[in-house]
Amino acid sequence: MSYEFLQILWFILIAILWIGFFFLEGFDFGVGMLLPFLGKKDEERRAIINAIGPTWDGNEVWLLTAGGATFAAFPHWYATMFSGFYLALFLLLVGLILRGISFEYRSKDAAPKWRNTFDWMIAIGSFLSALLLGAAFANLARGVPINQDMMFTGNLFTLLNPYGLLGGVTTVAIFLLHGANFLGLKLQGELRERVNVFAKRLWIVASVLYIALGVFTYVAGFWQRGIVNPGIVPIAAVTVLLVAGYFINQKREGWAFIMVALNIVLTQVTFFSMTFPNVMLSTTNPAYSLTIYNASSSEYTLTVMSIVALIFVPIVLAYQGWTYWMFSKRVSTDKKQLVY
Repeated sequence: MSYEFLQILWFILIAILWIGFFFLEGFDFGVGMLLPFLGKKDEERRAIINAIGPTWDGNEVWLLTAGGATFAAFPHWYATMFSGFYLALFLLLVGLILRGISFEYRSKDAAPKWRNTFDWMIAIGSFLSALLLGAAFANLARGVPINQDMMFTGNLFTLLNPYGLLGGVTTVAIFLLHGANFLGLKLQGELRERVNVFAKRLWIVASVLYIALGVFTYVAGFWQRGIVNPGIVPIAAVTVLLVAGYFINQKREGWAFIMVALNIVLTQVTFFSMTFPNVMLSTTNPAYSLTIYNASSSEYTLTVMSIVALIFVPIVLAYQGWTYWMFSKRVSTDKKQLVY
């Protein structure tokens, strides 16, 4: 395998890891944000948590793997992004920690105040994580100030521009919709009906925000770079999100979930396609942008990584697929069936 082939291969593999993370953790974040609003009683909130209980921590492994793969395959990309986005990533870590400890400690005490506090911590941690991830990827698509030494020259407020904030809010809305569709597949009875009502409202908000972000992206991204025709992928991403509304209204939760999942996947494909071969675009000077060629590790490192990935990635995917299969049954609010 040539050096250039390995660089392209690892760009694609890292893209797949991020796509998997957004797809799987997206509904986790959505479920977490919906928890205090959907669950009226403790049994209902426990059922909502149980819907993602066996898999939420496994889904976060995709984030860790994406970060580790970036560090190993493209160390300059990792260094520039993690140093430049340091405060934003620190806040992301705070959000993930809030979620993690809340899932574990919520049921340690039966006091309503105790459980309600941790329910809101799950929601806040999920919201903060989704918002920051959306804002970060929006800024990566738009470009950030990078100098000739591959150093980020902005700060947290540089990232909190209108486009970045729109990307963050849109990601929150899409994840909320994704989470509602997932709960429609996992819950039953009155709680399931309540989820369907939420999903209809969330679809309207998510669609409006997504279309606004798409227009902004075309003007600030494709059009400014001289790309008149963005291709079929971003158009398909908008289309499947609109089609999801039909299935939501028909209460066909499975197809609604698939459509929103496709929207998330196609959105990420659009992001990585529009930046390739760049990994971080410089708004200071396009010549200062980080690419897969000037930010990658050595050919030997990428070769060893490819061999390791070829062996272990199929094992991990098989295990996670088995986990979802084992816990595919619907969750009831019956106390006798709930796991605390």
